[in-house]
Amino acid sequence: MDSLLLPSFPKPSSLTTAPHFSRTKYCAAIYHASSYGPNASWNKRKVQKEHNFLKFRWPSLNHHFKGIERGYTCQKCNTKFVVKATSEPSFESEPQAFDPKSILDSVKNSLDAFYRFSRPHTVIGTALSIISVSLLAVEKISDISPLFFTGVLEAVVAALFMNIYIVGLNQLSDVEIDKINKPYLPLASGEYSFGTGVTIVASFSILSFWLGWIVGSWPLFWALFVSFVLGTAYSINVPVLRWKRFAVLAAMCILAVRAVIVQLAFFLHMQTHVYKRPPVFSRPLIFATAFMSFFSVVIALFKDIPDIEGDKVFGIQSFTVRLGQERVFWICVSLLEIAYGVALMMGAASPCLWSKIVTGVGHAVLASVLWYHAKSVDLKSKASITSFYMFIWKLFYAEYLLIPFVR
Repeated sequence: MDSLLLPSFPKPSSLTTAPHFSRTKYCAAIYHASSYGPNASWNKRKVQKEHNFLKFRWPSLNHHFKGIERGYTCQKCNTKFVVKATSEPSFESEPQAFDPKSILDSVKNSLDAFYRFSRPHTVIGTALSIISVSLLAVEKISDISPLFFTGVLEAVVAALFMNIYIVGLNQLSDVEIDKINKPYLPLASGEYSFGTGVTIVASFSILSFWLGWIVGSWPLFWALFVSFVLGTAYSINVPVLRWKRFAVLAAMCILAVRAVIVQLAFFLHMQTHVYKRPPVFSRPLIFATAFMSFFSVVIALFKDIPDIEGDKVFGIQSFTVRLGQERVFWICVSLLEIAYGVALMMGAASPCLWSKIVTGVGHAVLASVLWYHAKSVDLKSKASITSFYMFIWKLFYAEYLLIPFVR
């Protein structure tokens, strides 16, 4: 082995290279002296003398040869020397090769984090509600024109920007609570830093107001402004505000935005700004506002049921904390069933046959499905309660599919 390695050794060009060469040579001597030959003990004494001489010249040798009397071998030392002596290129120093898959995975992870940060069930609800209410302003087939789609797009984009501001601010204010209730959210899990969250929230609020101002629709701008004020008051942790701590104020915030502002303001945006017509409060619009008031109260109450643990720890006095999960659960189910009953009567009173059929059958089906799912919920399982909460949002979406048929 030595005969193969020695020709590749570089010549010692300075004092710093000498210790390495001598140590290797000395290691070989120790190994030979301790393992071979009849005069092993004499050889050991000779090597010991040489070691003392080398130790005097290169003190660092003392750390490598403390096991001389125990027959210590220097295979490890030889291995180190060979690795240092070889001149093969080091892969660690080379720049990492371009890997499209890793870049694609990084993009996917970023999009997934933003998707969770934006709370997609609220985004879908906001978009569907605006489209549905905008259809209430349609009086004839010719109203479905590029002007209609432009007006709807302006409203939806501006509202979605404000929606991301509101849900993002709520996460910034609830990082510690979400670590208990919703650890999968980007801020709670650590995927987003607090600074990243602030940047996203501030950017989307500015974009929302900028778009509302550029469009020039006062109903749209006021819808954005009132949503901004109520969303901020609901979440931000400053004196007098953070209304989510108080059950009634929290419910009123959600009801005002989801039931009143979305229905009235976005209808008036289409009616007065897009179609240039005088404001009117039609029968379908009044129904949509009343029905969604019920639904918004249910969402405000039910959203706290799976979050009871974190709310108790941080002193959030929700109805669930005060009344208990089971009681609030059945209050929510009962309110929705009452709302569906009112919708059935509303459909039956419609002068249009097609409206009677669609709204009557549609609400009857939704009421039945709600009752069936409610009886199968395990109130001791957070996963089961959360799943039912998402089901309520699906009923929310379905209602906005029926509202345009109310006449």
